[in-house]
Amino acid sequence: MIVSIHQPQYLPWLGYFDKIAQSDLFILLDDVQFKKNEWQNRNRIRTNGDWQWLTVPVIHHFGQNIKQTAINNKVNWRDKQLKSLQLNYGKTPYFETYFPRFRSIIQQDRPFLSDLNIAVIQACLSILKIETQILISSAFKLQTDKTQRLIDLCQHVKADTYLSGTDGPNYMDMDLFAQHQINVMVQKYTHPRYPQGGNIKDSNFISHLSIIDLLFNCGANSLNILRNQS
Repeated sequence: MIVSIHQPQYLPWLGYFDKIAQSDLFILLDDVQFKKNEWQNRNRIRTNGDWQWLTVPVIHHFGQNIKQTAINNKVNWRDKQLKSLQLNYGKTPYFETYFPRFRSIIQQDRPFLSDLNIAVIQACLSILKIETQILISSAFKLQTDKTQRLIDLCQHVKADTYLSGTDGPNYMDMDLFAQHQINVMVQKYTHPRYPQGGNIKDSNFISHLSIIDLLFNCGANSLNILRNQS
C-alpha cells in the first residue's frame, strides 16, 4: 500500500493533488508545527497579467501546531477573498459551476485553520473525483517527530511504501525507512500548461497556482490535466 503524508494546505497547488491521486491513503499532518505565511494559510491565484495571495489571517503563537492555529475572524478576510475570486475568475468557463461550493466553505464560521483547510481539500477531491482514503494524523496521538513520525504513521496503517515529495530525500533519514522495510518513492511532478482565461488579458502562462485556477478554467478535465494525461 502506498501512503503519502502532508500538512493540510490552503487551496493547494496541482502537485499536492497529484500526490494524493498516486496514493492508496493520504494522511493530513495536522499535529506538527505551524509555519506562518508559507502554504498552510495562503496560496496564489491568477490576476490580470500577474498573481496575488489569498491569505487566511491567523492568531499565531510560536511553537503551536497546525491543529491549534486559530483563524483571526476579527479580520474581514472572507468577503475580500470572495471578491478577488469573482473579479479574477468571473468569466472563466467553470466559475459558476464551482464558485458556490468554495463560497459556502469560506463563509462558514470555522475557528481553526486546519478545519478550513481540510474542508477545502475534501471539496477539491470530490470535484476531481479522487477517491483516495484520507486520515488525520492527530487521531493517532503519536509523540515522535521528523522521519520517525512518518515511519510510525506508515506502520500504523500497514503501508509498505511511502510517497515523498521531491525534496523529501533532502531532509528525511532514508536509512531509517530502510531499517523499517518501508520503500520510498519520490514524486516527480511536471507542471502542465492549460488555458488561463476569464478576465485575464495577458497570455503568459503562470504555473504553481492554487488548484482553483485549474478548476475554474478546465472543469471536469482538471484531473487529467493535473496528472498530465490530457
